[in-house]
Amino acid sequence: MKRRVVVTGIGCITPLGNSVEAMWAKLREGVSGVDQITHFDAANFPTQFAAEVHDYRLEEYIQDTTRFADAGRNIRFAIGAATQTMNDAGLLDSPHFDPSRFGVYLGAGEGQQDFMQFMNLVAECQEEGVVNQEKFTHDFLVRMNPRFEMELEPNMAAAHLASLFNAQGPNLNCLTACAASSQAMGEATEIIRRGDADAMLSGGAHSMIHPFGITGFNLLTALSERNDSPGTASRPFDLTRDGFVLGEGAGMVVLEELEHAKARGAQIYGEIRGYGSSADAFRITDIHPEGRGAISCIRMALDDAEINREDIGYVNAHGTSTKVNDRVETIAIKGALGDHAQSVPISSIKSMMGHLIAAAGSVEAIICLMAIRDGVLPPTINYETPDPECDLDYIPNEARETPIRAALSNSFGFGGQNVSLIVSAFAA
Repeated sequence: MKRRVVVTGIGCITPLGNSVEAMWAKLREGVSGVDQITHFDAANFPTQFAAEVHDYRLEEYIQDTTRFADAGRNIRFAIGAATQTMNDAGLLDSPHFDPSRFGVYLGAGEGQQDFMQFMNLVAECQEEGVVNQEKFTHDFLVRMNPRFEMELEPNMAAAHLASLFNAQGPNLNCLTACAASSQAMGEATEIIRRGDADAMLSGGAHSMIHPFGITGFNLLTALSERNDSPGTASRPFDLTRDGFVLGEGAGMVVLEELEHAKARGAQIYGEIRGYGSSADAFRITDIHPEGRGAISCIRMALDDAEINREDIGYVNAHGTSTKVNDRVETIAIKGALGDHAQSVPISSIKSMMGHLIAAAGSVEAIICLMAIRDGVLPPTINYETPDPECDLDYIPNEARETPIRAALSNSFGFGGQNVSLIVSAFAA
């Protein structure tokens, strides 16, 4: 019999608030966190808006911030969300805490380059419009900060969190695009199930709201260009959708083996019941048109959870607001849930906080736990014109009061990465 895994701590930094309760209140109200980009001058970019984190100060979470002077936004977000989570779980204060049995598994994205420093260096090294490679290399080696370069590595967030919280057990990071933090939670669950740890800090952190990030997604024609109305730009499943909106932030959970959690009297938000992971094995940027991989991973999660598809009371959709994703995800939900797809409520919170990329899945899993706790399902805002190819119940524009016991959270990433998690209310 596999060991049961429960959630005993939660925390987040998001465009809708820097705590779970602040974020959850705005989601219930259908508030958009999307606005003009302030991180850099985006006036000449095809997309000039995003969902940014505001009013975030690292010193509110840790006393000594000097050691993180060269850390990127992703690491700073990870520290804030993880500190909330660990305080919420109370794990470190327990006599049952064994650091060798406590690990970290993140789905954290890479750090971000100092774009302006890079561009200024390129400009300084030009001679008659051509970059002098020898001068550029010399000046780059002299002027670039080696610690800053190290902090760009995706594994650094997990390393920092292990140091901060004395997590001496397994330490890993996966970067499977938009599925990363969901995959991290699923794999962390498996580590606990097989007995390699008793507790894991898991989740993700990412920020791609910088010139390279915006440019990359614009070149892929993936971002909305609705610059005249940023707050309505993310419109999952709506006929007039024209791309997703970039967000940033972090979401963290403490996952714990049930008996370990009970022994220390921990609060329990819910249980990780099912985990499915698959690959489309199709194309790098295109989802399989028949939803092959997505259907497979939802079915795997249902089998792992040992529940019927009719037991799913809510689907937190990947729902990016791109033409292809929303259509194929609709096909996948139908393929995996059968007739139940016509009646199950579905929503995409990316309509309000944009796409947090690697951090999206963990934040959305937390939202599923809040929906279970409060019996409230967040809406898909900006839903105005139904798409005949997206013909399910997407909880349009207003939150819905509906008691549920289990929720399905989908995360589908570039490269054909598919992950589904099933979280449920805890039952002894």
